[in-house]
Amino acid sequence: MAVAGDRTVALQQAIDVAAVTGVPLELGPGEHLSGALRLPSGLDLRLGEGAVLRFVSGYESYLANHVEVTAEDSNAAMILATGASGIRIGGPGRIEAPGPDFITGRLDDMGTHVPAKLRPRVLVMQACTDVVLEGFSIHTSPMWTIHLVDCRRVRVEGVSVDNDREMPNTDGIVIDSCEDVLVRGCTIATADDGVVLKTSQRPDGGALGRCRNIAVENSSIESRSCALKIGTETHGDIENVRFVDCEVKRSNRAIGIFSRDGGHVRNVVFRRMRVEARETPDGFWGSGEAITVNIVDRRRASRPAGRVEAIVFEDIEGSMEGAVNLVADGRAGIGNVRLTRVSIHQVDGPLRGHRYDMRPTHFDLAPSPDAAGRANAWVKDADGKVIGLVPYPGGMPALFSSNVEGIVLEEVSFDRPSPLPAGWNADAIIIRKNEPSVWS
Repeated sequence: MAVAGDRTVALQQAIDVAAVTGVPLELGPGEHLSGALRLPSGLDLRLGEGAVLRFVSGYESYLANHVEVTAEDSNAAMILATGASGIRIGGPGRIEAPGPDFITGRLDDMGTHVPAKLRPRVLVMQACTDVVLEGFSIHTSPMWTIHLVDCRRVRVEGVSVDNDREMPNTDGIVIDSCEDVLVRGCTIATADDGVVLKTSQRPDGGALGRCRNIAVENSSIESRSCALKIGTETHGDIENVRFVDCEVKRSNRAIGIFSRDGGHVRNVVFRRMRVEARETPDGFWGSGEAITVNIVDRRRASRPAGRVEAIVFEDIEGSMEGAVNLVADGRAGIGNVRLTRVSIHQVDGPLRGHRYDMRPTHFDLAPSPDAAGRANAWVKDADGKVIGLVPYPGGMPALFSSNVEGIVLEEVSFDRPSPLPAGWNADAIIIRKNEPSVWS
């Protein structure tokens, strides 16, 4: 149902004409209120100075924009392009999404809002080629903000995302089963993952595709979850990835790789990073880690997790309230991990969790009816503790490695308080082998 001032029909007509004629469409200063929009091939959409593309409330307004990948029970988008090529969206204007309208409550102990069951993504490009997203900003997304699905040759440059820091699932840029993608000079601040690579599942259960040849450069990320991330969905392979010259601010996990499904993760480099990892309440995955790599068979019988190997962390500096965690719980394992010139200041944060986080496990896939929690987020046990948050054996070190093959540490140093706070391990570096699987 249209609301007063709704310009959806006029905007869609102008978009279609611009694509056919090859003439750029520029939105001028002022507010442009809209419902669902579809982007055809050849569109050059410019958000001019002072232009605000504001989207109406209500999930039902976007049902016509069907996204092939369902996420958090939702499969609709405010802006959608499918099978298109040669699309460009640019300019200094902004997109305003109705995120606050999809908040239904708050969980003070978990530090999050309670989101509506159905929430649309803002901008989804699926099966598109030769796409440029440049210069504009997106605010208050209720769900994933920019979702690239099965795309080729995409450049995202100078884009900013500013979302509610307590709204779950508001990932900034999701690069899903894509090839040849460059993210450069972007600024992202959100409650969930900042820039995340994944390979989702098709409706028939198979992998949507693989993710390869991805570069994320010169970007600034703030995240209450993981700022720069690979996973959790890893149904297809993810390989040949570079994260370089990025800054992570006020984030729970700064850098993370999480293998949970059948795809392998290989040939990944994180280089020249400055990180600030702060522990968040239990409603967010993580515990103040500067670096996390872990593998869990959450579907051991049907789809064990793929191997993680050939991973490089080089010239990483900053601070963390947690530790560096490298944990192989799944059968495929983690191998050939190198940390070179890593220098981290470890501080005791106000939450003092002193735990490492193995979520998501099979417990998070579908909580039992009598369990406290939210699917794909957190589940509490009979004692009211979140399942998957694990105390460090002997206290929290600076680096904890379990079952990692071929780990190499070169010029790795941790600046720790003296005397050590209660709950900390006297050893800065703990490396364990032949540990039994617990979560797989």
